[in-house]
Amino acid sequence: MPTGGGKSLCYQIPAIIRPGVGVVVSPLIALMQDQVSALHVLGVRAAFLNSTLSMDEVRHVEYQLESNQLDLLYIAPERLTSEWTQRLFQRIHIALFAIDEAHCVSQWGHDFRTDYLQLSVLHEKFPDIPRIALTATADEKTREEIVKRLDLAQAKAFISGFDRPNIQYRIVQKQNARQQLLNFIKNEHAGDAGIIYCLSRKKVEATAEWLVSKGINALPYHARLGNEIKQQNQHRFLMEEGIVIVATIAFGMGIDKPNVRFVAHLDLPKSIEGYYQETGRAGRDGQAANAWMAYGLQDVITLRQMLSGSDADEVHKRVEYHKLESMLALCELVSCRRQALLNYFGDQLNQPCGNCDTCLHPVETWDGTVVAQQALSCIYRTEQRFGASYLIDVLLGKSNDRLIGFGHDKQSTFGIGKQLDEKQWRSVFRQLVAKGYVAVDFEGYGAFRLTEQCRPVLRGEETLMLRKDFVDEKTNARKTVTKRAIKAAENNLWEALRKKRRELADAQDLPPFVIFHDATLMAMMDEMPQNQEQLSRISGVGDKKLELYGDDFLTVLREFDESVEPLVDTVGETLALFRLGYSVEKIALHRQLKDETVYNHLAKAIAEGQVKLDDVVSLNENEIQAIEDVIVNLPEENKNSLKPLFEHFEGEYSYSVLRCVRASFQQSAGLL
Repeated sequence: MPTGGGKSLCYQIPAIIRPGVGVVVSPLIALMQDQVSALHVLGVRAAFLNSTLSMDEVRHVEYQLESNQLDLLYIAPERLTSEWTQRLFQRIHIALFAIDEAHCVSQWGHDFRTDYLQLSVLHEKFPDIPRIALTATADEKTREEIVKRLDLAQAKAFISGFDRPNIQYRIVQKQNARQQLLNFIKNEHAGDAGIIYCLSRKKVEATAEWLVSKGINALPYHARLGNEIKQQNQHRFLMEEGIVIVATIAFGMGIDKPNVRFVAHLDLPKSIEGYYQETGRAGRDGQAANAWMAYGLQDVITLRQMLSGSDADEVHKRVEYHKLESMLALCELVSCRRQALLNYFGDQLNQPCGNCDTCLHPVETWDGTVVAQQALSCIYRTEQRFGASYLIDVLLGKSNDRLIGFGHDKQSTFGIGKQLDEKQWRSVFRQLVAKGYVAVDFEGYGAFRLTEQCRPVLRGEETLMLRKDFVDEKTNARKTVTKRAIKAAENNLWEALRKKRRELADAQDLPPFVIFHDATLMAMMDEMPQNQEQLSRISGVGDKKLELYGDDFLTVLREFDESVEPLVDTVGETLALFRLGYSVEKIALHRQLKDETVYNHLAKAIAEGQVKLDDVVSLNENEIQAIEDVIVNLPEENKNSLKPLFEHFEGEYSYSVLRCVRASFQQSAGLL
């Protein structure tokens, strides 16, 4: 199932419906807290077990499991195999096991993790408990290994398709990669969230620093950064708008930020699986997104050098070389990239997609047989000892001391290539290397060597068609799926909705997209709902979110809807009934609202000094004082957040009660 296609629902819904707790095995330790927090907002009882928890926190989760208080438990694979966990699982009722990111079990996969090999314990010790394995990126060989290692031979396989039609795939030839990237961001994604992938940690930090100097809000992320910095940068990326992360592949698996508008690669990924998974982190909200990559000859040389120096055995090296060759073929393609990408995973697209660079700007090809013969001859006559720059100097007839010293100004290939310029010759050599006519001798300092495959070309027995590189990047084309444009007249409403979303998210220490996705806010602007029933029809507004946030967003929408006569203030209506002696439950029944919505109204009235706290909640002075003491001692960044309060008291007080106490405290302290 494609990234963002709803894999989590495949185990979340059965886990909630079935008796017991659904156990989700996931390598995404850094994201478990966010996943669980998002489920709490939806009213799902969830927790996690990983190395970040204290012993007291672990005991609390153990108590919740043994008391049947959880629907879902997220657990790291290394903790799953411990004796303590095995004993715990024997004592509780388990609804199912879900193995997320299941491709990690495959030694042939692009993201193999040794901990996943231990998951055989699930079918060995718990043979009667249902198991489901899920992944977004698995070719046929990887799928076979998942089935074998997890003992799923009798299980049904569901492949929903790999296509992400809202993502536009674009691969450009490197000229000045940094500047190309900056132009791409400023011209098409100013203020958008994005991810930029680099191959090395050094390049990650240098690129992030350079982008910041150019006015881009960029943060680095790689494995060697301190844990505190990594967590801080990841948290900012999730919680704030318009952050760009520059990262190695250590970043991104499981990232559920829906409004990432672009993923860029400054270096070539090692495989199509890696490329597909990384680009799949863009546009998870279904809105238009870009997958942009700059690719050049040095990328090919670097990756092949890395593979040749690998400690892997020859069998694995052959597999990795095959994966790299497939990636190179995708880069040099002259037909629809999406068709080739899907075909790699065994999926079919009958017609060209119309939303990749080769569809939007069809690639011209030309008969490169003669220039290929010149390039191959030049390699041979310079004794296969030099790389691209030196060979191009020979072909262009550039005399210099080094070239004259070797006597190559006297060779027959000296100056025979003046019909092309330096960039064009680099394109020729890149394609010859990518197609396997030329190999790179890494022990010989990157010298080019001829392969057996080039003989038919040298002899004139094979015609070689080369792609003409497209250099004009003046395209903002998103022609198949376009991002909904925010009209000037709508901009104030858009910003007001986003501001309200930010306020609600900050109050609960949640990423804004957990409240509502951008697509949902856009639908609100299109539909302009006037009441809760109309709002509930909008995609992304479920019963729980309607209860929690409906009135807040309806208030914003009414302020901007000139066609609607001023309505009776909903808070005032609740307050009037409360003063008549109606209980919270009776008001909710009378007004067809949720209890929590009524409490929200009363909290606002408390904050304005119109109602006393004692009249709303049944707490004694000691309880109120204890809650206020925690509020006072909260860190500054959490002052407006209810979540730390809720967690401190381990759910003893509801969010509604805590909101009322906080409103009373802030009102009496003059903080409003």
